[in-house]
Amino acid sequence: MLNRRTTFALIATLSLLPATALAEHKTAHHLALQVSDNSPEKMNAALTIAANVSRYYDERGEEVEIEIVAFNAGLHMLRADTSPVKERIANFRKSMTNVTFKACRNTMDTMAKAEGRPIELVPDIDVVDAGVTRLIELSEHGWTIVRP
Repeated sequence: MLNRRTTFALIATLSLLPATALAEHKTAHHLALQVSDNSPEKMNAALTIAANVSRYYDERGEEVEIEIVAFNAGLHMLRADTSPVKERIANFRKSMTNVTFKACRNTMDTMAKAEGRPIELVPDIDVVDAGVTRLIELSEHGWTIVRP
């Protein structure tokens, strides 16, 4: 345990550090975008937000990691057979390497059972056990969660 004199000395020393020195030790920014509606408008909004946030931090020389997590009806946005935005996602994957897409296995299994066939996703989509629990875990690790 620190004594009073040591604590004051530590505070005084830290207060002398320039703000830029403290900022240099900051880790990358983290954003998760929730897509849970079967809505091309909301998916396009999520993609636009991801592009804008990525550009914002890139222009400042800062890193940002972005995950787009799709579950419930939003999984349609990542399905090979039902996605109205699959071409935009394909282009996105080529140019935005800091953005990843996550599909909910629970939703995939539910849809597969209802449709009597396996669910195919557009290329390069990662599958997580559950979309909601993925968002919970990201939140617990300091990620910002946004639902467009």
